[in-house]
Amino acid sequence: MYRDIWPPRVVLLGMAVLLGAVFSLAGCGGGAGDPLSDLSRTLRGMPTYSIVLDDMREEGNFFKNYYHQYRIVTPEKSITSGWRKVSKDFYNRYLPFLGMTIYVKKDGQETANMGPPGYEYVGDSRYGRWRQDSSGRSFWEFYGQYAFMASLLGSRPIYRDSYTTYRTHWSSGRPYYGPQREYGTNGSVTKQKKPDFYSRRMSAVGKSKTSFGNKVNQRIGRSKTSIRSRSRSVGK
Repeated sequence: MYRDIWPPRVVLLGMAVLLGAVFSLAGCGGGAGDPLSDLSRTLRGMPTYSIVLDDMREEGNFFKNYYHQYRIVTPEKSITSGWRKVSKDFYNRYLPFLGMTIYVKKDGQETANMGPPGYEYVGDSRYGRWRQDSSGRSFWEFYGQYAFMASLLGSRPIYRDSYTTYRTHWSSGRPYYGPQREYGTNGSVTKQKKPDFYSRRMSAVGKSKTSFGNKVNQRIGRSKTSIRSRSRSVGK
């Protein structure tokens, strides 16, 4: 019989630390430092958790501000942070990884490789088991209390060959976007799960085009005025 690895007292303590980290991060919204370092310091007492880049946004036209939102995943639950202001360089560094795990601490060991959310718990018998489908293909099944981890993936199955590829990428420090590259900012699963991000992006592109068009029209208008002025001057 499977036995829960997190005693109630540890769970309560962990959730208190987790909530404190989320509120602490939200309270730093005015700064543009490294929120992953801030979170890792706040959560240093927790042996296992991962951080997913849950959302991103840009604000402003000429002088832009950049923001991240994170989902912190523990063996008990996941919780979403508030928006955190980040630098342009930090924003661009993680721009390809929307919806992906970008930081993992597992049994005290920390890594910063990128992969689909939940993959970091696959292959660990404390969280699930390998099964075979009707065609004999091996896939991972999370235990019931960890079903929320599967939901982070869009409830798609994790097959053993995909997980093997993920581990190969992980060991060499390369991001893994899924067997069909369906995760990350350009992935099909992410586009289904994060419609607000793409709506904001399209809106920003439209505003940028409008702004550019207005600038062109203004310059053309100024050029025409200048030409008419010169023409009148020559005609006198």
